[in-house]
Amino acid sequence: MNQCFAKVTRRSLLPVLAAIAALVASSAMAQAQRQYSFAYDQPPTTAYGIAGNIFDAKLKELSGGKMSINQFPGAQLGQEPVMLQKMRSGDIDFVITSTANASTVAPQAGVFSLHFLFRDQQHLAKSLADPGISTAFRAMVKDQVQGAQVLGLLTMGLRNMYSKAEIKSVVDMKGKKIRVQATKTEDTHFPAYGAQTVHMPFGEVYTSLQTGVVNIAENGVNVYLANKHYEVAPVLSLTEHEANNNCLWVSDKTWNSFTPEQQKWVQAAADEVSRTEPALALKLEKDSADKLKAIGVKVVENVDKSGFIKLAAPIQDQLAAELGPHAVKILKLVREVK
Repeated sequence: MNQCFAKVTRRSLLPVLAAIAALVASSAMAQAQRQYSFAYDQPPTTAYGIAGNIFDAKLKELSGGKMSINQFPGAQLGQEPVMLQKMRSGDIDFVITSTANASTVAPQAGVFSLHFLFRDQQHLAKSLADPGISTAFRAMVKDQVQGAQVLGLLTMGLRNMYSKAEIKSVVDMKGKKIRVQATKTEDTHFPAYGAQTVHMPFGEVYTSLQTGVVNIAENGVNVYLANKHYEVAPVLSLTEHEANNNCLWVSDKTWNSFTPEQQKWVQAAADEVSRTEPALALKLEKDSADKLKAIGVKVVENVDKSGFIKLAAPIQDQLAAELGPHAVKILKLVREVK
């Protein structure tokens, strides 16, 4: 009878033991494959998604699959200013923002919003991959921001203006209302061209163009395509007035939770983004322009930039000096890139 009882007991324990083993295995796997939140406000089909994929692949490779990211695109966790605050409080691990929005917490980041700072696409790509510029930018953020730091730089290409009408030269800007990012550099450059600046979150741009709250908006070609802004502003003028640069941020809370080895993996993954993302982003811009032309969007390619450049040139040094010593240093480093 005791033997029979023992058999029954063993049999009845088997499912329990199996369940416990599964829980232990699941817990071990969760610890071995830690996922970190990685948020941005654009669709995953944009350069932000490219950056996220590069970062994730490199992080998995270096950590042997122990570390990866869970991407939250399309402003799922808020627009960029909101995400910056959530990250600084430790509620989001990694965030991508424009350098313009970065200037809301680190004003000298506005140096990357200077108009016609980059001579062409090659100069832009080389500048962002330059270790000296990346180091100087990270040092600037570390000096000005609490709760977060920048790991590296990326780009979505060059910004262009779009509207219901062509912008062929600076003359076409006179008296127009243009939606811009809320930075000192934007608010100085555009009035110099004769335009009136209007600040608003990116998510409100479509409706504002539709209703006439603004006449013009400006952004990268792929952003214009991905967010269907061509539906309400069917003319894209390739002014290439400003770089659409971005920062990859990490929360201090998250960074400080890493071991020194993990910190090296994370930084190396960010360095891989800065090294390889720009070329892919610039290709995406060209492909996007081709798609826009194919669906009937008017793309104005021969914009006369001379008037813009003449007005922008003296503003560069003036604004960099007003922003501060970090901005002056970064401006000098960018100009020296051959």
